[in-house]
Amino acid sequence: MKEIVFIENDRVVTDSLMIAETFGKRHDSVLRDIEKQIEKLLEAGEGEFSLHNFAESTYTNERGRQYKKYLLTEEAFALVTMSYVTVEAMKFKVRFIEEFKRMKQELEKRTHRLPTTYKEALLQLVEQVERNEQLEAKTLMLEQQVAESAPKVTYYDLILSSTGTVNITQIAKDYGLSGKRLNEILHEEGVQYKMNDQWLLYHKYQDKGYTKSHTHMDGNGKARLHTKWTQKGRLFIHQLLDKRGITALVDREHAEAN
Repeated sequence: MKEIVFIENDRVVTDSLMIAETFGKRHDSVLRDIEKQIEKLLEAGEGEFSLHNFAESTYTNERGRQYKKYLLTEEAFALVTMSYVTVEAMKFKVRFIEEFKRMKQELEKRTHRLPTTYKEALLQLVEQVERNEQLEAKTLMLEQQVAESAPKVTYYDLILSSTGTVNITQIAKDYGLSGKRLNEILHEEGVQYKMNDQWLLYHKYQDKGYTKSHTHMDGNGKARLHTKWTQKGRLFIHQLLDKRGITALVDREHAEAN
């Protein structure tokens, strides 16, 4: 007799086929019930719970065709069958819950049981080696991803660790540019325009928190606008230059070192 609850990939689960068979429902109806619960979980911001407790899989029918099914943990099973409230359905739910408990105990025994034969010891060793290899592979992949993103992280860390405001010349030096050239680039990108020898932000950028400006009188008694860029504005410029392929010097040095 087929078990209504079983162990797969070291987890105690049942599947949509078994639920349909046990509760006397069409499999497509059970699939709809499951997907309705997954949709509600996503709407509630519980996507992680959904991923952890529902797993889409396939089965092959008697004609050799593959169809969709779902694997469900005990928690997922409880959610899906919550609306199954007939007397007979309640009996089936109790049976499932008892089987989940029994299989969890069985899994715990398997996990902690020491090998009693050379063959069992060898199999456990092979399983451990495979787990270690998988862990090492994941570690190497993470190391590569970190290395690939290191230039961006390095410069972002530099900016985010800074406080206060900086002038355009200071920002330009981060990229090996002059303040004049960076101002021209910002003009080319439609960020600012020049009026009376002063650079002013276009209206759509004025309320973004990119700059802090104050007016002062020059030696000729004329009012002039003195503008400094906030760290938010500095990040905005960084993203803009990055799209142009202009990399910060600290990132170039980091890339060359690797």
